[in-house]
Amino acid sequence: MPCPENIIPPKKGEIRNPKGKPKGTKNRATILKKWIKVKVKIKDKSNPLLKEITGTVEDEIMLALIHKARSGDVQAIKEINDTLYGKIIDKHDVEHSGSIVIDFTND
Repeated sequence: MPCPENIIPPKKGEIRNPKGKPKGTKNRATILKKWIKVKVKIKDKSNPLLKEITGTVEDEIMLALIHKARSGDVQAIKEINDTLYGKIIDKHDVEHSGSIVIDFTND
């Protein structure tokens, strides 16, 4: 049973949880999006002849994923395929609604 004070909407200016998260606090996704776009120097491990290049943290992560896939990491290969071509739907996950009528009569 819900607490009755939670059912009634708060009055204007009323603070129900004064020790809660302060207004304007950024969530994890917002902070991650900021830092993943930061420019960094990248050394491609899969090609040692390549000099350092400038890219984003996201570029560096993708290169690391490609490197793992090239070395035979099946999870990395699956992640790349899912990203490029979409996830494969398991036939057991598909739900059918309604009915299917099959007519076996020969007319």
